[in-house]
Amino acid sequence: MAKFEVVMPKLGESIIEATITKWIKNPGDTIEEDDPIVEIATDKVDSEIPSPVEGKLVEVKFNEGDVVPVGKVIAIIETEPGNAGEKEEATQDPEDSTVPPAEAEKDKQEKTSKAETGEDSKETSKEESASEESAEEVKNTGDRFYSPLVKSIAKAENIGQQELDSITGSGKDGRVTKDDIQSYLKTRSEKPAEAPKPAEKEKAASKAPAKASQPQVSAGSDDEIVEMDRMRRLIADHMVMSKDVSPHVTSFIEVDVTNMVKWREKIKDDFLKREKEKITFTPIFIEAAAQAIKDFPGVNASVDGYNVILRKNVNIGMAAALPTGNLIVPVIKNADQKNLIGLAKDVNSLANKARNNKLEPDD
Repeated sequence: MAKFEVVMPKLGESIIEATITKWIKNPGDTIEEDDPIVEIATDKVDSEIPSPVEGKLVEVKFNEGDVVPVGKVIAIIETEPGNAGEKEEATQDPEDSTVPPAEAEKDKQEKTSKAETGEDSKETSKEESASEESAEEVKNTGDRFYSPLVKSIAKAENIGQQELDSITGSGKDGRVTKDDIQSYLKTRSEKPAEAPKPAEKEKAASKAPAKASQPQVSAGSDDEIVEMDRMRRLIADHMVMSKDVSPHVTSFIEVDVTNMVKWREKIKDDFLKREKEKITFTPIFIEAAAQAIKDFPGVNASVDGYNVILRKNVNIGMAAALPTGNLIVPVIKNADQKNLIGLAKDVNSLANKARNNKLEPDD
């Protein structure tokens, strides 16, 4: 029996860890390839991790509630020989493999012979070529995770990364399943895939001053200590991080919005009847903010060490209240390019998804 290591996948560009919220499968359970085995939660979205192979779950490395770094082994699946395929080989450490002395001596003699005839350099060249080809395989990039089964089908059908990203997924959080990619292949168009854009050169970030250590907070005997839940911890961490990367200026300006309130009251029923969407004050404020940001681009900036990054995309976050009392902030992207109708639809959609825990990584 062979053993396959399941690792915590990278579900997004900025994701470095995830919390295990629920084990769907338990040790001893038989698992089919692409079956969901565990539910995880990040600071952006909740998701499932599918099994890369068929076999039996023999060990889980972490408990529910544990925070696990990306790339860490979280479970062991026992497979029949050959079931794990190339993926099993990828999890093995090359330094752990051993070769019997007789075979090692034979290999040594063959290498010596090949070196004399020049065959060894040819094989090295082939190995380098194969390595370059494997680098172009479909990977889990951006905010989307693909199971090994889906990736192997994509590779066999010559589906590139860009084309795979365009397939609509029916799994949890939009994950592409085996059925999705097979359905896509049946109706696949003959359009040539677009050439990938050349990667931009990464700019070296200037070093920022080291952070001062946080002072110890004391608690008296009469004080009550309440442990934060996962979302409150994430909110606290992000608020502190925001102070480090975004210039903060507070300004209060009193504005008379009487006409706006009267206008909304006048058109809200017709708007609902015509667009099948409610119009609240939120999309009106977002439209005003988006236009103002275009006029004052310095507001849409981040600090990177001693550099200021002026953002070209106007993405505006909107706070949505959850039933638990917590807040979550989905983002309306390219808000400056949308009219009031589009903003109203986005606001209502994101608020509804947030309340029902249906937000996707891209939200």
